[in-house]
Amino acid sequence: MKIIAIANQKGGVGKTTTSVNLGACLAEKGVSVVVLDLDPQANSTSALDFVPGDNPSIYHHLINGGDVSELVLTTKYPGLSLIPCDMDLAGCEIEMAREDDHLVRLKHLLAPFKASYPVDYMLIDCPPSLGVLMTSALAAADELIVPLQCEYFGLEGLSKIVGVHQQIRDSGANDEVVLEGIVMTMADSRTNLSAMVINDVREYFPEVTYDTIIPRNIRLGEAPSYGKTIIDYAPTCTGAAAYRALADEFLRRHA
Repeated sequence: MKIIAIANQKGGVGKTTTSVNLGACLAEKGVSVVVLDLDPQANSTSALDFVPGDNPSIYHHLINGGDVSELVLTTKYPGLSLIPCDMDLAGCEIEMAREDDHLVRLKHLLAPFKASYPVDYMLIDCPPSLGVLMTSALAAADELIVPLQCEYFGLEGLSKIVGVHQQIRDSGANDEVVLEGIVMTMADSRTNLSAMVINDVREYFPEVTYDTIIPRNIRLGEAPSYGKTIIDYAPTCTGAAAYRALADEFLRRHA
């Protein structure tokens, strides 16, 4: 299993949308994926048609230890499973911060799961912050994917997440985590700004920026309210086509 953190400290950039829809598109192609919802807002949980709080989250395991495999839920999409989240996880930031091992606790918790659970990839949907949960995800991950909104403030945020990634490597918590990719999201082909941001990111990060661009698409915003992924809710829309293309590019990179 390869663990991939999908993270950006800025909110509303498409972390959950990417976690859920990339996972669904990979599963559609025969790849097994588990989404770990590590955001106390529990949007990945509801997007995959589960009610936050109805099932145990990873909260108690982070505090007390335990077998992560007992938390896995089977979704209605073959090959795609979920470790859900609920609001209790918000308190985890405070409780974990008091402990000396807070940065590597998730890493140690996931290690047996990673070694033995029969899935190809874990996608961690991280909270929009630079707090304990997000840094713990980077310490536990093999790779980092950054969804980046095609706006000016997205560029400012990119430098911060790249800096945190380097700090995690330098701290010794996880010196092997790599910046696998930057995914440009919410692109508007009608504006020059989107094109300028995409060109700037590709200039500074030519090796890791994905060729696939996720457009601004109303169907992508509607799908979670029905507890569906985009390939279930609107399989022929431009958003679905983009995430299928992203899954193809992801698999090529990991061939």
